[in-house]
Amino acid sequence: MKKLLRCFVLLLFGLLTGCSSTQKIEALKPEPDDAAPLLYDAAVSYINLPVKIKIQDIENQVNKSLNGLIYDDSNIEDDDCEIKIWKQAPIHLQNVGGKIKTTLPLKALIKYRIGTDRLGIALYNTKEFNFNGVVTLLSDVNLSNWKLSTQTEFKSLDWNESPTVNVLGKAVPITYAINPTIKFFKSKIEKSIDAAISKSMDFKPQVLDALDKICTPFEMSPQYKSWLRINPLELYTTDAQLVREQVTFDMGLKCEMETVMGNKPLGKFDRSKIMLKPVSKMPEHVSANIVAVSTYEQASKIMTQNFAGQEFGSDGKKVTVQNVALWHKDGKLIIALDLLGSVNGTIYLSGFPQYNNASKEMFFDQLDYVLDTKSRLLKTANWLAQGYVLKKMQQACRYSIAPNLAEGQSSLQKYLKNYSPMPGVYINGTTKEIDFQKFQLTNKAIIGFLRVNGEVSVSVDGL
Repeated sequence: MKKLLRCFVLLLFGLLTGCSSTQKIEALKPEPDDAAPLLYDAAVSYINLPVKIKIQDIENQVNKSLNGLIYDDSNIEDDDCEIKIWKQAPIHLQNVGGKIKTTLPLKALIKYRIGTDRLGIALYNTKEFNFNGVVTLLSDVNLSNWKLSTQTEFKSLDWNESPTVNVLGKAVPITYAINPTIKFFKSKIEKSIDAAISKSMDFKPQVLDALDKICTPFEMSPQYKSWLRINPLELYTTDAQLVREQVTFDMGLKCEMETVMGNKPLGKFDRSKIMLKPVSKMPEHVSANIVAVSTYEQASKIMTQNFAGQEFGSDGKKVTVQNVALWHKDGKLIIALDLLGSVNGTIYLSGFPQYNNASKEMFFDQLDYVLDTKSRLLKTANWLAQGYVLKKMQQACRYSIAPNLAEGQSSLQKYLKNYSPMPGVYINGTTKEIDFQKFQLTNKAIIGFLRVNGEVSVSVDGL
């Protein structure tokens, strides 16, 4: 699509065939329709965004979150138990049977009191336990509200050394007595691990930053100043799964894609409006509908540049096109050609741009002079107004855009081979043939619609 405008230029080459002596034509200009907001039929596309998070990355984040004293319950009044837990060494995570196995080296100080409070008199006996060991936990992985969450279950506690109790300033081994106290702190450890993973695995900022980059318009063709812009509408996600040493889940972006001609357009991404919706499965194949927007002003400038310095004619009758202007009127495209040479002045043509999907040709349907222009030509340059000349124009106004579609597909492919708009974000995919769908004329622009089928994915790797 990046050479869509060139098609229109080539379509006009056959409109000019020599003149006699210099003649002046002053046709009435068919005024354009009143300006109105640029509206066109939006086409929805879907892009897959598989997210892969290495367990090693989760482990690094959890170790950053949990350091030193990882749990402190200093209130002995609520449950007669006071617990302090310290991380002794780095926490290790691994995939075991589809669950995250957490190995947590720790030491703990537990104060447990036994007694009663009657008639306002407290009668308590408080014991203080010190121990260190390795706790093993297993966690189910879930994905909810932009966060990777876990449901952790305490599985075992292996002692590095015998638990002790402080008696008269001396550490006395009490392995036989400490095991029953595990029930007081195992739920605390479970909640600590879950809280640390939830805090570390809030991936919303990373995903939104990635989307922000993906949705920032980027230049497809400097020559034609064409920009690809993605407007996200909704974001879907599947459940998280453990696959080898990675947590994986699929995200899908429902969006509108458009190609805008001219200066770099503003992005349409609003991160505050993106909602995450759970689904069971993403489609394997992606259908991308791309809208190519070319304003009449920009198209006119490019056409005028392409005509610069060229002469057209036959039998000694020659004209050059000094300026080309396009606009919309009554559902048709008006083509204004400022001529200099055997005929001076402006002639006006009108027609409907059409596309033959079988032959992949563009042409003008019902191409004709604007009524006033034709009458002026009959008086001044009858050779331009003859019916057979117009027929030749229509025959010349056919152009196969198959090479353009092939080139557009080739250009698109370079963005589908490990293209990285930002660190940790990679775009890959394959596309089938690009199909041209239709034109739509608005008051301000020519809109071309393309459909691309294939597999396109944006992977977010790492944190």
